[in-house]
Amino acid sequence: MTKPFGRPSADQWGLPALLAALSLLLWCLPQWHDALVWSREGLAQHQWWRLWSGHLLHTNGHHLLMNLGGLAVIFALHQPHYRFLPMLLLCLLMMPLISLGIELWVPAINRYVGLSALLHGLFTWGALQDIRQGWRSGYLLLLGVVLKVGYENTQGGTETIAALIDARVAVESHLMGVLSALLLFVGARLLRRVTGD
Repeated sequence: MTKPFGRPSADQWGLPALLAALSLLLWCLPQWHDALVWSREGLAQHQWWRLWSGHLLHTNGHHLLMNLGGLAVIFALHQPHYRFLPMLLLCLLMMPLISLGIELWVPAINRYVGLSALLHGLFTWGALQDIRQGWRSGYLLLLGVVLKVGYENTQGGTETIAALIDARVAVESHLMGVLSALLLFVGARLLRRVTGD
């Protein structure tokens, strides 16, 4: 049974804690960044681990703290839907989908780092789970994230954030996060129908 809002269980906070710990660990090991960053050149050389590892790196301390803060907010919004193994599987599937989306459809991006695309995917997934539970707030959250990425992808990212993280805001990756969550949600629903679960 899903644990509701309240004091989170270890099964609930395990995935956010793992993402935060890995991001902090890699922040402390900058000598690994070149080997782990999502890069078009690296993928062309079949360095497939970059499909996952690039999401855990950050351009600077502001970038890291903003993403960890976002992770905490998203977990607080969708705590009842978090269980460690299903959420770990979701992240392991969503990361390469986002990465491949950037690879195929955003040729302007040659290097990418950060949790933000995954966070947009997790937010979208949580909103869809809210809707599945019959919670009307899910519709508002889903509409909000769709409007946000739509605005970003037509108007561009804010210069303030770009200056803070010392990099262009890869707004296209946010769209890939939303699309990957939608794809996986629909796929999971279809799989349940086929298997009768």
